[in-house]
Amino acid sequence: AGAGWAAARIGAASAAAEAAGASAQVSASDALPIGVGRAMIERLPLGLMLLDGAGRVMFENTAAEDVLERRTLGMPGAAALRAPALSEAIARALGESRGAELDVTLQRSKERMLHAHVHPLPRATGAAGEPAVMILLEDRTRIVKAEALRRDFIANASHELKTPLASIAGFIETLQGHARGDAEATDRFLAIMSAQAERMKRLVEDLLSLNRIEINEHVLPRGPADVAEAAREAIAAMRPVAEAEGGAVLDDLPPGPVVIRGSHEELVQVFVNLIENAVKYAGPSGPIRVCREPPAATRPGMVGVSVVDQGPGIAREHLPRLTERFYRVDVARSRERGGTGLGLAIAKHILNRHRGDLTVTSVLGQGARFTVWLPGPPDQPAAAAPSRTAETAGA
Repeated sequence: AGAGWAAARIGAASAAAEAAGASAQVSASDALPIGVGRAMIERLPLGLMLLDGAGRVMFENTAAEDVLERRTLGMPGAAALRAPALSEAIARALGESRGAELDVTLQRSKERMLHAHVHPLPRATGAAGEPAVMILLEDRTRIVKAEALRRDFIANASHELKTPLASIAGFIETLQGHARGDAEATDRFLAIMSAQAERMKRLVEDLLSLNRIEINEHVLPRGPADVAEAAREAIAAMRPVAEAEGGAVLDDLPPGPVVIRGSHEELVQVFVNLIENAVKYAGPSGPIRVCREPPAATRPGMVGVSVVDQGPGIAREHLPRLTERFYRVDVARSRERGGTGLGLAIAKHILNRHRGDLTVTSVLGQGARFTVWLPGPPDQPAAAAPSRTAETAGA
């Protein structure tokens, strides 16, 4: 459906632009084809460029400037675009009146994936100031990256389910074979199979939870919700888990409620996921603290609550990817501890729904600090100075 919509959009824009070029007359002041309103051209959903017979840019709309990240009027089209495949297509359009449709990648401040149409235009007089080539540029970067994420997600989810399924199938085969009648082996294998089934159950539950949250991510919760109460409920739920691992969870939150617009259950899930993550990776290295952040000058009106551990820390290169689905710093340890690789992704999407954010700071050997930022109540005090997490790396 998405591809069909894109094709229809390109077709409509192409028809409009060709109609513009067909007039074969250009205003000397701004190179806009006579008879076509500037508003129509500027509102085209694609980048539009017109080249003259010498291959120089004689018109570009705002969308084209945005894609190329600069104005290119008067420049050779090949130099403006800086893509060999497009340069060749322009040369063919000028020299052989042959059109082309192609995908190209441009390196600008960030990598952009474009779908381009290069069309030769009918020329009435052959004059130098007459449009000769039209180029339409559709920025498909987000679509391409979304498709890549979807493929990675399916591959990762399949792998996560395949491993325990293969284990269970292997034990069933063993129990049906030489281990039949061996009570001790049967009990041991059934215990392992039960653990693997539980792992799959957690994964499916997390996948369903993530899907539900993503569907409603654009809908702001109606609330009200007490952030402090949600954090304390998560602390109470996770304290026995931490103690079983030889650790502890400390409540360092100031007294009193912090009521915002939000979902209590979802905020509890955020703090449970963050504390659980700290328990898994920090272990008994020291107590896990849940504390309030001072107001941050860089986040006016926001409430900050941090989960701080004293574990081994996280290398800087991992910080930006921590909230990606199935991303793990230590794959073996995560699976050993029953992690699905979705906890931080779920937390991120819940905070997106609340118009909040999750930041992470960490130094190897000195633990990690995960800070939840949420839009605060109207009477939230202004910040006098940046907080300790003001210069964090977004997760």
